[in-house]
Amino acid sequence: MSFSTIIAVAAGGAVGSVGRYLAMAAVGHWLGTGFPYATLTVNVAGCFVMGVLAELAALAWSPSPELRALVMVGLLGGFTTFSSFALDVGVLAGRNAYVEAGMYMLASLVLTVAGFFSGLALVRAAMGPSL
Repeated sequence: MSFSTIIAVAAGGAVGSVGRYLAMAAVGHWLGTGFPYATLTVNVAGCFVMGVLAELAALAWSPSPELRALVMVGLLGGFTTFSSFALDVGVLAGRNAYVEAGMYMLASLVLTVAGFFSGLALVRAAMGPSL
């Protein structure tokens, strides 16, 4: 791992995070905030772009490691980490490892939501009944 790759990830992550913020603000304004349309929109958009780039990289595009890190890890990772999850599922499916892909999807869903609620419980326990 080179320093230039780390800088590329950081730069892409900064741009992607700002992009996520702006996109979510716009979608929230257009569609409201009663349902997580904004999060769903950036996740779907990020996964779509990750799919396009992954297939282009496999078939017709040979980006440098720094450019790949900038766009696929930094930019899309900053825009939505869900795109990395989708890429992992796609790689497993591409290997015909459908059972593993399904297990990964289920485990990701269950464990990340469980982690979220565990974090809530930890803070609530640490803060006491004042919360």
